[in-house]
Amino acid sequence: MGKRPKRLLVTLGGNAILPVRGTGTFEEQCAITRLTMQPIAELIRDGVQVILSHGNGPIVGNILIRNEAAREQIPPMPLDVCGADSQGGIGYMMQLALRNELHRLGVDRPVTTVVTQILVDERDPAFRRPTKPIGPFYDQARAHVLAREKGWTVVEDAGRGYRRVVASPRPLEVVEIEAIRTLVDDGMTVIAGGGGGIPVARQWDGMLHGVEAVIDKDFASSLLGRLLGCETLMIITGVERVSVNFKKPDQRDLDVVSIEELEGYQREGQFPPGNMGPKVQAAIEFLRGGGQEVIITAPGKIREALEGHTGTRVRRA
Repeated sequence: MGKRPKRLLVTLGGNAILPVRGTGTFEEQCAITRLTMQPIAELIRDGVQVILSHGNGPIVGNILIRNEAAREQIPPMPLDVCGADSQGGIGYMMQLALRNELHRLGVDRPVTTVVTQILVDERDPAFRRPTKPIGPFYDQARAHVLAREKGWTVVEDAGRGYRRVVASPRPLEVVEIEAIRTLVDDGMTVIAGGGGGIPVARQWDGMLHGVEAVIDKDFASSLLGRLLGCETLMIITGVERVSVNFKKPDQRDLDVVSIEELEGYQREGQFPPGNMGPKVQAAIEFLRGGGQEVIITAPGKIREALEGHTGTRVRRA
């Protein structure tokens, strides 16, 4: 049986709200969010202080598609604003669902969403090598026009058309950390850092401005968890456990591993950059930065994983 932490940060993958094969309707998103919030509400009832963050991959992509579809009637919004839109919309669904689940359990606990900016460095090498596909597919002619007009980097994507790729810089600071910390210390359940946060950069005079980029939500959540003094980081993804030799005849699921073991598997190249790699690196950084434990599991296994019945647990030696 796992020991429950006093302060836990749970970061939900975007597919925990809008699955790959889903219909994409608001009603479906609300229904899935409600199911995801049920075990979270039970943890809060049982005395665990939970902070939530989330991905926004499918949803911010849909916002960009709407941008493109309505470009003749409404000026398209920049990527940082689209990220803020997704934070607000997803945060609303999560806080509504969680508040209702807490009410059902007889728990009176405020739930709030903080639209969160994350500081990045415009000198980050990621800006010279954008790799994160985002938004709709275009035909070659339209893609080249957009690249020329907007300065985008576009790439051919697996024979399906052309897509824009943007930088994925490392998160450096959480701009609203003092507000988030005050809310958490006052006993509120806070949803923050959605979609990895809105990427902003600091000018020479200290002023902030939005940048066209996407921050990995696991790196941002790892940073947020460390800044808030969370004992445990729970990463919710599409698999129940982390595996080595994934999808090979000798695949082996990991149950409890030390940070040193995980780093060894990482050096072997077990965790691809576009899949489990960022989650594993975020786990390592959380533990090296003072956290006690990282749990990686699937959306329907939150409570079981925290109790030690499933999931991959990474611990400091």
